[in-house]
Amino acid sequence: MKLEIKEVVDENSKIEISEKILYNLPKWFGREDSIREYVKESTKLPFIACFCENESVGFIVMKETGKDTCEIFVMGVLEEYHRKGIGSILNSAYEELAKKKGYSYSQVKTVKEGKYHEYDITNSFYKSIGYSEFECFPTLWDKDNPCQIYVKYLNK
Repeated sequence: MKLEIKEVVDENSKIEISEKILYNLPKWFGREDSIREYVKESTKLPFIACFCENESVGFIVMKETGKDTCEIFVMGVLEEYHRKGIGSILNSAYEELAKKKGYSYSQVKTVKEGKYHEYDITNSFYKSIGYSEFECFPTLWDKDNPCQIYVKYLNK
């Protein structure tokens, strides 16, 4: 499997990639309004994609949350490419870009572990790449989706 990781700057390409992947991940991205918001916001932010044989299979988007901190705004890998290292490769490219932009910390928000099986897998992934639990906001999104925030020092 030949993979290519590259930063995408063209807004139309960002839309095409993010729509393709998010609409094909209904277990994680099942709400139309959320997908539309992720796609819209992603066009304005640093965007890294993974391609396999010239087809997009994953992406990650960076958003500044503070002078010294950025977050994984949204990340998705087509389910048939899960457990092939693509998420880790995308995260490495994201961290490299974050350090280049001068950030010292990264954060990511997801649904708290123990709520849904799919998000338990997501939580395990973030822990496996070095993120630590920071804080949970039980009602930030809504009572059925407690928001877990993970943080990571980027070792500039």
